[in-house]
Amino acid sequence: AAVRACGGAWRRTWQRGAGGPGPAPRGQHAVACNARGGAVPAGKSGLAPWVPVVGLEIHAQISSNSKLFSGSQVQFAAPPNSLVSFFDASLPGTLPVLNRRCVEAAVMTGLALNCSINKKSLFDRKHYFYADLPAGYQITQQRVPIAVNGSLSYSLCIDNKMSQMVTKTVRIKQIQLEQDSGKSLHDDTRSQTLVDLNRAGVGLMEVVMEPDMCCGEEAAAAVRELQLILQTLGSSQAVMAEGQLRVDANVSVHHPGEPYGVRTEVKNINSIRFLAKAVDYEIQRQIEELEHGGTILNETRAFDSKLGCTVPMRDKEGKQDYRFMPEPNLPPLILYDAKSLPANMNHQQVVNIDWIHERLPDLPSVKRAKLVEQYGILPEHSFTLLNEDGLAEFFENVVKQTQMKPKKVIGWIINDLLSHLKQHSLTVKESPVSSFLLADLLNLLVKKDISSTAAKQVLAELWKGEGKTPLEIVKEKKLGLIQDQKELEQICQAVIDRQENEVITMVLG
Repeated sequence: AAVRACGGAWRRTWQRGAGGPGPAPRGQHAVACNARGGAVPAGKSGLAPWVPVVGLEIHAQISSNSKLFSGSQVQFAAPPNSLVSFFDASLPGTLPVLNRRCVEAAVMTGLALNCSINKKSLFDRKHYFYADLPAGYQITQQRVPIAVNGSLSYSLCIDNKMSQMVTKTVRIKQIQLEQDSGKSLHDDTRSQTLVDLNRAGVGLMEVVMEPDMCCGEEAAAAVRELQLILQTLGSSQAVMAEGQLRVDANVSVHHPGEPYGVRTEVKNINSIRFLAKAVDYEIQRQIEELEHGGTILNETRAFDSKLGCTVPMRDKEGKQDYRFMPEPNLPPLILYDAKSLPANMNHQQVVNIDWIHERLPDLPSVKRAKLVEQYGILPEHSFTLLNEDGLAEFFENVVKQTQMKPKKVIGWIINDLLSHLKQHSLTVKESPVSSFLLADLLNLLVKKDISSTAAKQVLAELWKGEGKTPLEIVKEKKLGLIQDQKELEQICQAVIDRQENEVITMVLG
């Protein structure tokens, strides 16, 4: 497939050790993303710059009560093999029945990603053997997927500065519906593999991104934006820790003006942070290999998060024949819009594209713009608010309950509350300080009942979760500001009277 560079060339930024080729020290990357999009000049070695090419395939588990083609329940961490129907186990004579909810979720996602929705899409069988794939094939959409030709805009920082952000766009080749496989559990101690089919048949959306990115930072930013969109739509919970969002990264490097390099595929990355590290490491590895006169194999690799490197899994030099064929047990999937919907059609038995489009919620980009416009906060702050689940709602609740200006509230939210949350590895929903308590504290600050230093002390006390109000803590710790001038004069006089010798010394010099 034709690929294009995403606007940036890379160069090596670390020196080889005396030991010769090999991975860079853990945590270091051989290259740095050029977010501005211009060419990066060659280093001191005189080598020509390298242009990395990164494309992604993302599998998102559809948020549905039942599986794609059966009525089995979908539940994370259920007892092994407790959610398996006859169809999931591929018993003879069982037939697939398409889940309408999964179709609507795919259409909704396609519309949110600016895709064209195919009113007629087809299902295919993709044959391959794994122990956790009972049928010996996967039902997917190879020839005509449900959505094609979309785009996703995402933003990233320049030189890790939140105040300097650029917006980029990655093309979406297609979105296809397909069923998940089961899960193999390898028991090395007993030299055996156990199979759990609870996940077999769970509905997936595969989002195929064109190779328009050039580094781990861009890949991570694009996936994070997609994750936010899926969660906003409700089409997928997209919790990577639960396997609801899994990423395959295709990576290659080449010199400008030369043919694109041989690509490798890094499979099943289950963390946005690991995605950035895996892509950057793989780019570094390929550059190092080529500069030493080696060759890049067309292979599948895995990312070892403990070692911080990719490791080979299997080669892809001999292209696997999946023997695609039309799925004989499923008719074409027909969708409608307002114009094509027959007058006598039962609306509950069809999927209306226009009806779904009218009910799309505000996407993250729109939410950010509204936050900036409504509250006068900086654009980079709007990204922080939306990147943390529930933080935007927390911020708006505080603003509604306090007299402090939003521009100052955002500082307390990001610099103080969020830092406390991250320090204790808590989510916003787990915060011991509610929006009401924080608003109450900020109101004391606005009324000048306490100083900003005292307010931070009160926040630290609130964090203990002892059920005290900010005012109770202020009184208990005697943190209030004294407004009465006579009272202040009395305090000052008492200090002078107790320190008579020091006062005389200061007066006499």
